Amino acid sequence: MMTFDSAAARALARCHSCGRVELVEAGHCSRCHAPLHLRKPGSLQRTMALTFGAAILYFPANILPVLRVDSTLNGARENTIISGVVQFWQEGDYPVAIIIFVASIMIPVLKFLAITMLCLGVRFGCWPRALTQLYRVTDYIGRWSMVDVFVVAILVGVVQLGSVMTINAGEGAFAFAGTVVLTMLAAHSFDPRLLWDAAAKNRRHSPARRQKGI
Repeated sequence: MMTFDSAAARALARCHSCGRVELVEAGHCSRCHAPLHLRKPGSLQRTMALTFGAAILYFPANILPVLRVDSTLNGARENTIISGVVQFWQEGDYPVAIIIFVASIMIPVLKFLAITMLCLGVRFGCWPRALTQLYRVTDYIGRWSMVDVFVVAILVGVVQLGSVMTINAGEGAFAFAGTVVLTMLAAHSFDPRLLWDAAAKNRRHSPARRQKGI
């Protein structure tokens, strides 16, 4: 089976700004003058730190209210993400309940698991092709977690009926927005090429381990 050297093995770097490929020893791209790196500096560490911060914010995002409704007819009412899903479901708005549940509860949890798997893939050098596909899906669907934040922002900006009804964002909305932003940054900071580097390193070491009986 034919094998090919990677661009990194030949000291070729792709500019993160304009996409030009040239020798990394040049230091800066000759076209846009952006710094050149074989891989994103500190990619794995930054990804893990951002994911950890997002996980911390995810707990208050689900416990604290995301919406406060003050009405002269029904009084004051607070809704968390979960209570909002339950309320829409009980009122028969099943599509809305499902959308909020998927976008605000399922997607963030799946992103935590996906990013954790990506980091473990870099650590153990396994399944680079499957994990690369997982990275692309994770990076794409992350923005859909903002649905709940957009709904709150629209309601706060539009539904202001003076003394009859006012809607304000709760602390949970800010925590949830922070969770979404941090997970998006974590996915963006991850360099999927590290998966292939780790897999190649693992393949190089495997024959030596078999020869030593490890």
